[in-house]
Amino acid sequence: MVKKRHDAEIGIPEVSFTAPVGTPAGVEVLSLAELRRRVPAGRLMVPQRPDFHHLITLADGVLRHTVDFTAHSLEPGTWLWVRPGQVQQWGDLGRAEGTLILFRQDFLDPATSAGARVEDPHAPVLLRPLPGDASALRLAADHLTAEFRSLGHLPLEVHTAALRHLLAVLVLRLAHLTASVGGPVPEADATFLRFRDAVERDFARTRRVEDYAGALGYSARTLSRATLVFAGVGAKEFVDRRAVLEAKRLLAHSDQTAAQIAGRLGFSSATHFSKYFHHRTGRTPIAFRDSVRGHSAP
Repeated sequence: MVKKRHDAEIGIPEVSFTAPVGTPAGVEVLSLAELRRRVPAGRLMVPQRPDFHHLITLADGVLRHTVDFTAHSLEPGTWLWVRPGQVQQWGDLGRAEGTLILFRQDFLDPATSAGARVEDPHAPVLLRPLPGDASALRLAADHLTAEFRSLGHLPLEVHTAALRHLLAVLVLRLAHLTASVGGPVPEADATFLRFRDAVERDFARTRRVEDYAGALGYSARTLSRATLVFAGVGAKEFVDRRAVLEAKRLLAHSDQTAAQIAGRLGFSSATHFSKYFHHRTGRTPIAFRDSVRGHSAP
């Protein structure tokens, strides 16, 4: 299912996708019971940073699953979507039965990826089907599962094409026939979207709102107003939250020192980074790392 690799650029040991022998590269479907048999519970409960997508849906029971340090509670009918680069921790799998779908981002065609917002790092994690659409999602998942398990009934290239089309149906339905469990996400305007994308790209280079305003052609006040409407916080807080999230990811899943993380995130020194992190989280970087690695998902 997975293997670990070392990313030389940022020093993060990531979980990489490895297709089972004899199956199409890029997608795998398995039950949570199969996952329990394959992977020790202790290994699942430690922070992981996969470079591929996880789709999880339950048929029975409940599952607590932490994504980027926020705990989510899955119930039958809900869907959880973990995207590449996010840090996840599994909760107790013993009380849950359901389906896990793993896929690489490049397994889908570009039109599907765009239509399903597959590459959106800000997309909701926990999804609930809109009224009347739960059966459509379940049917898409069942068809994908049946095709994955029918390896050998079709030539491999045809089987792979069928899986690609069936996965496309599922992710498109998930993107358009569900709502965020945390509440509706307001339709953002162009100002906020441009700012959000710029922060995602440059947060390790600058945390000054004035730099983003100058690059985008807005005033700092305009960016703050737009961010307050669509994210509920000011522009400076939005930038800081993104930098802190990346710091948490690196602390949780890598063995980099505070000095190395400081350099990666554009801080002048480990001391400056530690003060910045403590001011915004109430904990030192090392205390945060110990707390995450010392406990399973909340």
